[in-house]
Amino acid sequence: MADQRTPKAATSDTNQGALAESGEPLSVAPANPPQEELIPALLPEDDADDEDNDSSLGVEDATSSTASVASSILNYRTIQGRTFHSEKYDTGYFTPIDDQQQESVDITHHYLSLILDGKLYLAPIKDGVQKVLDVGTGTGIWAIDFADQFPNAEVIGTDLSPIQPTWVPPNLKFELDDATQAWSWVDNTFDFIHMRYLFGAISDWDKLLAEAYRCCKPGGWVQSCEIDASFVSDDGTVDKVPGLELFNKLYQESGKKCGRSFCVVAEDLQRKSTEAAGFTDIQTVNYKIPIGGWAQNQKLREVGQFSKLTLENDIEGYTLLLWHNVMGWPKEEYQIFLFNVRKALKNKRVHGYMKLRFVYGRKP
Repeated sequence: MADQRTPKAATSDTNQGALAESGEPLSVAPANPPQEELIPALLPEDDADDEDNDSSLGVEDATSSTASVASSILNYRTIQGRTFHSEKYDTGYFTPIDDQQQESVDITHHYLSLILDGKLYLAPIKDGVQKVLDVGTGTGIWAIDFADQFPNAEVIGTDLSPIQPTWVPPNLKFELDDATQAWSWVDNTFDFIHMRYLFGAISDWDKLLAEAYRCCKPGGWVQSCEIDASFVSDDGTVDKVPGLELFNKLYQESGKKCGRSFCVVAEDLQRKSTEAAGFTDIQTVNYKIPIGGWAQNQKLREVGQFSKLTLENDIEGYTLLLWHNVMGWPKEEYQIFLFNVRKALKNKRVHGYMKLRFVYGRKP
């Protein structure tokens, strides 16, 4: 059997004590929380499934802008009974925007906060940050938390649809904007630009980071957080698992077909494009996100329970458009696929995880 020990997964490729080009020390970043060794917990022979062990996380419950908005924005598309972004934006974004998917987005925010020990960012931004942009804000949950933490900062969250709440901190506003097009802000506007989980949405990462560079103030920071939509394992337990093997194939082939990668980490798109845009003092921090409560370490086990809940809550939302509209695979096989994925997620003997990466850099 393969050795189940794994190296510590949080890594950084530059020295955090570096000097700026002026010779002055850079601002001190929040310490990158090191990930404990991702080791599977020992299980009794008859305890392979954890279907009933995550009830405290609400698994059962989980299943169950601008002031004037053009009517075309609100003319959402309905596909297979699920609500997607309006056709006004030619993005073909793959997940719905309805309540069920929004729940998964908020659960994702929670496990990302857990992996960072409660931090919202890793970039060494200054306490007096004045203007902040959250690209692809989704439900707005990150922007809301950031605005609460920095009440003197002006925070803007952008996305394709006005699904964000109206009851938000007074220093936060949401705007409709397509990040894949030319950005509407003038040069040197923001002290901090945050973007997260844009996999499957971006066809040109160089263009995206070039716009971020243009709109970032000199001395300001950009941070990108992405995860690869692919199950991997260090002990081979993911290999040949019905459902997971097809899940990986679905995302890999869909990305190739639509020209928007779901393997941003594996292709190193964040770092390459951040560097190409002209940012300096670039740092890369990697984590392994376990899927399911199989990890021995308590913190990673909790992270894994919430990452699993994200998928269990809306595995259909994450795969429906790709299966039917992008790949055109047999409709009669889709429900079998979903059944096999759900079964694999419940099996603690499958030690799957996904690769997560933070990349941040400074505009000189």
